[in-house]
Amino acid sequence: MGAAYGESGESDGNVFIGTAPDGGGPFLAAGWAEVGFDPANGKVLALWFFQYVFAATAATIVSGAVCERATIGAYIAYTCFITGLIYPVVVHWVWCDNGFLSGAFTQDKDKTVLGGCLDFAGSGVVHLTGGVAALCGAIFIGPRIGRFDDAGQPVPMPGQSTPFQVLGTFILWMGWYGFNPGSTLGITPAGYGTIMARAAMCTTLSAAVGGITVVGFGRIFSKTYDVGMMCNGILAGLVSITAGCACMLPWAAFLTGFIGAFVYYGASKLMLKLQIDDPLDAFAVHGACGFWGVLAVGVFGHPDYVSFGWNGENGDVAGEAHTGFLYGGSTLFAAQLVALIIEFAWVGCTSSILFFTLKMTGVLRVSEQTERNGMDPSKHGGSAYN
Repeated sequence: MGAAYGESGESDGNVFIGTAPDGGGPFLAAGWAEVGFDPANGKVLALWFFQYVFAATAATIVSGAVCERATIGAYIAYTCFITGLIYPVVVHWVWCDNGFLSGAFTQDKDKTVLGGCLDFAGSGVVHLTGGVAALCGAIFIGPRIGRFDDAGQPVPMPGQSTPFQVLGTFILWMGWYGFNPGSTLGITPAGYGTIMARAAMCTTLSAAVGGITVVGFGRIFSKTYDVGMMCNGILAGLVSITAGCACMLPWAAFLTGFIGAFVYYGASKLMLKLQIDDPLDAFAVHGACGFWGVLAVGVFGHPDYVSFGWNGENGDVAGEAHTGFLYGGSTLFAAQLVALIIEFAWVGCTSSILFFTLKMTGVLRVSEQTERNGMDPSKHGGSAYN
């Protein structure tokens, strides 16, 4: 919280990173009175928990790309590094008032807000961060044994339980209603309920369209209805709409999920073409669709909703130019693209250093014998599957 926001979510620190206050700020008893929070209302603790879940999401995305061959030490190391440095810095840039990519920070000499990157619930901040880190991890750890044949063609390695995969997908979908509508950070202030309703509607449409599109498009080539692809298509739609769920109309959310399905499908096939083994398609779902989700705001951002209050009452705060280009905007798309390039570079460079170091020190990957035997019997004393 300190590196991301500073004291109690205020604009502490510089344009690059937040600074934790002396004495622990509001998270220690001595800091409550100083910042004016009543610990009985739980506001700061709720904010901490909400951000904790976001940070954990960014880190756990990586596990899908390195599973079945990463050591427990590597899991612990990259989780600490991502949640402690990589992710909080991106949060500060985009979601903190004085972050250099945030809309509130970008001003002209007359202190008039010009508008910066708009990422409501984290397509870029959370999912692109996790997805790019996952890509780096998959590259440095290398493919699973037997994943590609001598000709470089992928060898199928299906999951053990399709019902569990579907169940997990629906659990994630339900959880997304906490991520997206919940990113209003409140429901009682005037207008917040409307924002939450719009976010929930757009989230539902994009997820459903993403799943239907992927499974339908995949059948053209495979002649089968691939349940796994459908599940990832749903997640692709969810990731794609996360940035713009509060600032789009329903038809735009439909298109965002539809396009996101093709972004996911193309990225997944490209990873196989490049012989990068990403068992859960972590980069295709979170990295590629996270990129598209942020960019989609620059395309579909509605003039009434692209505002720093997100309630339609101050949609002209950043000027008419700072809306989606379908509505005649000329600056929002550029701001989104610049933010994406910077985020990609930051996460890619820092994650590469992290995983290169883990690889060179022999911490990243288990031995060949352990991998062949399986991680369950080798590390946990048994196997959950036959």
